[in-house]
Amino acid sequence: MTGDGVQLIVVDAANVVGSRPNGWWRDRVGAARRLLEQLTTLAAHLEQPAEVAVVLEGKAKAADPAVEGVRVVLADGSGDDAIVDVVAAAAGQDGARSITVVTADRELRGRVEDLGAATVGPGWLLDRINP
Repeated sequence: MTGDGVQLIVVDAANVVGSRPNGWWRDRVGAARRLLEQLTTLAAHLEQPAEVAVVLEGKAKAADPAVEGVRVVLADGSGDDAIVDVVAAAAGQDGARSITVVTADRELRGRVEDLGAATVGPGWLLDRINP
């Protein structure tokens, strides 16, 4: 999906999973699977159509990436670098497309904002997938 009012939401899975309470993140693979399942409901909570991309890194990459409606990007190295690559590619394809990155990582926020993306913290996402 590109353009035509379809926004791109890129999820920093490591950051979102790490923000959860009660050790939710200790089982990285299980936490990534739960996040992927929850992301399938995100579109129902948005005012505008969206493509959702989630970046998995490290042990979380073992989570089953076959989740309907969510594009999974498996980072070869740094998850942050993979997120920047996804944003740069999307910005290059359609400069008018709305891109939002979900992360609390300040350095990453600066890198993607330089590419024209908006950023929101994990709470924004969690409020929408855990109503």
